[in-house]
Amino acid sequence: MTAPGTDVDFVSRFFATKIGIPEDPVTGAAHCKLAPYWAGKLGKNTLSARQVSKRGGNLACEVKNDRVVLSRSAVTFMAAEIAFYT
Repeated sequence: MTAPGTDVDFVSRFFATKIGIPEDPVTGAAHCKLAPYWAGKLGKNTLSARQVSKRGGNLACEVKNDRVVLSRSAVTFMAAEIAFYT
């Protein structure tokens, strides 16, 4: 869900209950779709966003041609190593 913001350009919430995510704290993948939508609506390519979930956060979004650059602070919640065997 998304709507215009008051102190940011737009706000959002993300639910994926069918796959066991009652509400995602901050969803970069969703903002890669939301940023171009709001850029078109607001007529600008640099946007501020807030995901307003319980553990939400702020994002800076920049639409550059066919790419979206997301930035702000982040917290590592998992580290992993991928091994390829032949």
